[in-house]
Amino acid sequence: MHCHTFFSYNAYGYSPSGLAWLGKKEGYKLMGIVDFDVLDGVDEWLEVCELVGLRGSAGMETRAFVPEFADSVINSPGEPGVTYHMGIGFTSGAIPDSVAHIADDLRERAQQRNLGMLQRVNAYLDPVTIDYQQDVLPLTPAGNATERHMVVAFVKAAQRLTDDPAAFWANKLDAPQADITELMGESGDGPGLQNLIRKKLMKRGGVGYVQPGPDAFPTIEEFHQLITACGALPCAAWLDGTTAGEQRMEELLALLIDKGVVTLNIVPDRNWNIADPVERKQKVENLHRVVELAQKLDLPINVGTEMNSFGNKLVDDFDAPELAPVRQAFLDGAYFIYGHTVLQRVLGLGYQSHWAKSHLPTRAERNAFYTRAGRLIPPGKRGTDQLLALPPDISPTEILNRLNR
Repeated sequence: MHCHTFFSYNAYGYSPSGLAWLGKKEGYKLMGIVDFDVLDGVDEWLEVCELVGLRGSAGMETRAFVPEFADSVINSPGEPGVTYHMGIGFTSGAIPDSVAHIADDLRERAQQRNLGMLQRVNAYLDPVTIDYQQDVLPLTPAGNATERHMVVAFVKAAQRLTDDPAAFWANKLDAPQADITELMGESGDGPGLQNLIRKKLMKRGGVGYVQPGPDAFPTIEEFHQLITACGALPCAAWLDGTTAGEQRMEELLALLIDKGVVTLNIVPDRNWNIADPVERKQKVENLHRVVELAQKLDLPINVGTEMNSFGNKLVDDFDAPELAPVRQAFLDGAYFIYGHTVLQRVLGLGYQSHWAKSHLPTRAERNAFYTRAGRLIPPGKRGTDQLLALPPDISPTEILNRLNR
């Protein structure tokens, strides 16, 4: 339920249509996409999901600033006050005019961060330099470039502009040339090399990195304004429970709920699939604890593997023993967001609708309804036709009764 597409970055090159076909071919019951800072893939994704008969949802991810936690690292390593944050349950890529300026600002901020980083890395790697317009943007389908696109462009430039790329990278990354050669692989642009370049040059401590200040990202309130205007759901994101901010998770979630958060995103694999037994034990305990907290706070959980880095799984291993205590909560969350998505897309009766707020005034009531609806509504045209056959002014109870016949 958290697959990045090539509209931000997918390590395997998947478009929204490609992901939908993958999900259908592999027999996935539910699947969701998310992209950084844009909704470019939403319409294509949901249309193809309906065509192939796949339960789908769509989201957007960005980084935002939480002034109340300005002195604590939350889920963005080394960046106090900065949080990865999401909106899920979008039903269209169309953005209302009232919040178009917020969406434009997200794109512009991202591009300015990229341009600043590119300038600094270019200076360090000279004469292996790249041009943003000519070398980076052509790697994207719609102009939304990320650090990973810039890494690919730098690798290509080194292959083009140096006689010995391995020697060049060994020098610039301060690593043994034999190690670099191994990371490059037969193709010369292996994922190990790309990850090392990003880590050494673009992350904290690298020449391209600049510590972000409070004004580098939008506020939570601004991002929520965009999300809710689109009829989608503000969603907090949890890393692993080890940071200073996440050790105050109940306080943080209470604050974010007051600002409009109604769901929580978790990437499970990095919290149990860990070689070190001590670290694995601690992170599994943290995972179980945050799921219990989310349930206490009536926050449905959105989970998934990211696919924006080589080595990520295509789908989580929900049969892993470590996930057994939380498996049902994860499945319930997936059906919940599908239930909202299909009811909003077809009938305008999603979680944020006036109808939902009138008939289901509490978050717990809405959670239960959309989870049940998500289980009952078939994917694809069959589900759409069933919803279109419902009479107007119908109650939530009657919807469930009719779907359950």
